[in-house]
Amino acid sequence: MSMLTPPGMGGKYRITGDKYPRMRRPRNRRRIVLAAVAAVAALGLAGWGTVQLIDAFTGGGAKTSASGGGTRCKPAPSPSAAPPPPLPRQITVNVYNATPRAGLAKSTADELKKRGFKIGKVANAPAAYDKKVPGTAVLLGATTAQNGAFRVLGTQVQGFQAKTDTRRTADVDFIIGTAFKALDAKASADVALAALSQPKPAPSGTC
Repeated sequence: MSMLTPPGMGGKYRITGDKYPRMRRPRNRRRIVLAAVAAVAALGLAGWGTVQLIDAFTGGGAKTSASGGGTRCKPAPSPSAAPPPPLPRQITVNVYNATPRAGLAKSTADELKKRGFKIGKVANAPAAYDKKVPGTAVLLGATTAQNGAFRVLGTQVQGFQAKTDTRRTADVDFIIGTAFKALDAKASADVALAALSQPKPAPSGTC
């Protein structure tokens, strides 16, 4: 036995020359398995984190478009532009007096003319309305006047009643009622008239 041979180790473990036996520690399978599981878990977490980062920066556009359940705001449809109201000089007004007070139709017609309206007939009200208008006035015209001439002429007097008939002309009847005292002050009427020409704000999109 060589002097370099450790005690109790003989036979094939005998050390000869300059070669020494290599001592290996027994493998621990449990540690290897745990290390492998931990490596797989780490890779899975890294991949999941990468996907989350991509979704965060892209807004999950692909997923939203695929599922169709996105919450993006939908632009509101552009409304068709409403025609502007006519100007006072484009409206012909027939002024009728349905009250017992004489001269009221002429004085009212003169004031409307000063405010830019065209004046047609000036007379007492027909029998269907004579002394039968308890309010301030009745505006009578074709159905097309509801969104045009009525709105413009209505800025000159409060408490009026709008009615339509079968006429095909664009003129409007201003029938003065018993509660009428005078047209609205020109300053306030001008403010109301200017407000008609202001465009309405476009509706916002829905989310």
